[in-house]
Amino acid sequence: MTRNYLADYDLLAVSANTKEAAINTEQTLDTSLLISKSNILQLETRREDNAEELTGKEEPDTVYDLGGLAKGTLDFEKAQAQHFGFGLAYGLGVVSTAAWGTGYKHTITPASSMDLPAFTAAMRLGKTIIKRRFASMFVGSLTATFEKDAWAKLSLETQGTGKYTDNVTKETVTAAYNATSLTLAANAVQGSTAADRLDNVHQVRVKVPTTNEWVEVSYSAVSAATPAGITIVAPGGAATSTDYEIIYVPTEAAWCTFPSRVSESPLRTAGLTLKVGGKWDGSAFQGGRTLTSEVDSVEYKLDNQLAVEFRVGGTDTYANYALRQGRMQTITLNRQAREFILQRRMIDNEYFGVYVKATGAEFESGKNYYVEMIFPRCNVLNSPLSVNGKVLAEAGDIKVLEDDTYGSVIAVVANKVATYAA
Repeated sequence: MTRNYLADYDLLAVSANTKEAAINTEQTLDTSLLISKSNILQLETRREDNAEELTGKEEPDTVYDLGGLAKGTLDFEKAQAQHFGFGLAYGLGVVSTAAWGTGYKHTITPASSMDLPAFTAAMRLGKTIIKRRFASMFVGSLTATFEKDAWAKLSLETQGTGKYTDNVTKETVTAAYNATSLTLAANAVQGSTAADRLDNVHQVRVKVPTTNEWVEVSYSAVSAATPAGITIVAPGGAATSTDYEIIYVPTEAAWCTFPSRVSESPLRTAGLTLKVGGKWDGSAFQGGRTLTSEVDSVEYKLDNQLAVEFRVGGTDTYANYALRQGRMQTITLNRQAREFILQRRMIDNEYFGVYVKATGAEFESGKNYYVEMIFPRCNVLNSPLSVNGKVLAEAGDIKVLEDDTYGSVIAVVANKVATYAA
């Protein structure tokens, strides 16, 4: 068997363009995304033993399965406009899209509702190990980082209800202990070639009739028939009827075919425009000081304080409730302290706007991929001075506040994708 378990073959696909119609209702996967090779969406199982119950024993003897939630970090180490479109749309919640040449501008703003849109995600682990689909994933928090001489970076902390579907199943077949072949109840085994079908059977084991222990069974071929026949080495000499347990990949559902990636160039920090101290008038950012080579990094963080819970009316398997408990946003600015401007604003307790725009390559003449974020009302919470090598430095801890007219943030993503979280 040549079953491939290299992490190089891992894939992630999401319903970036269209949100779920209701919680725990899977949406069609439409986009594969380039995330870090170390990222894996995980099931967060909830299990308890009976250590606090009177079992008559020193140690527990039972484990209760309470279902589980889902979580995972999605790191975009070379972030593209489309990644910001996906992350901000599901992290903030309201998207308005307008045509722009052959592309689109997506204006993304915070939802007033305490609900967030949910997306469906699926991962392929290895080339032939497992494909797992997760319903109702949410962007719990988001971090965008722009450092000198680096790619723009985006990191999403996602949380989910724990509802999932695997492409691998388990089936019990009753046959003689000396059988040389097994036939599945109804399913074919996934694979167009004999080698593929053999790879897609992960295990065959038999319950020994005399001892009731489970023993591995060797298998050598899987037919293309429906239901499939599996050629095995007879585990014993007796014709006693017993159970065989088979773990395999049946003919895959449509969701198991992962969609293509959208092709975009990554964003570089060299193409960043950063203005501090101006004012947003509803259509343009007026005034402010443009910061350039003195900036080491600027970081934006969004935290939705998301609660995903098991509630009345659901199941014991996965959660049926997700609520945003209050949005928090901050900007962290690390720069050379070339003047006293930021310190003076902190002393004066001055409110001001912040403007960030990362511009990438053109997708048509005169129209570039870009991500623009406007923060109409901010204030410096803290800005400690330090020494960085031989120069003075300051770290501005800037709080994003909610403006009476324009809210807390307006984000615009320009690219050729028609919708996000629609």
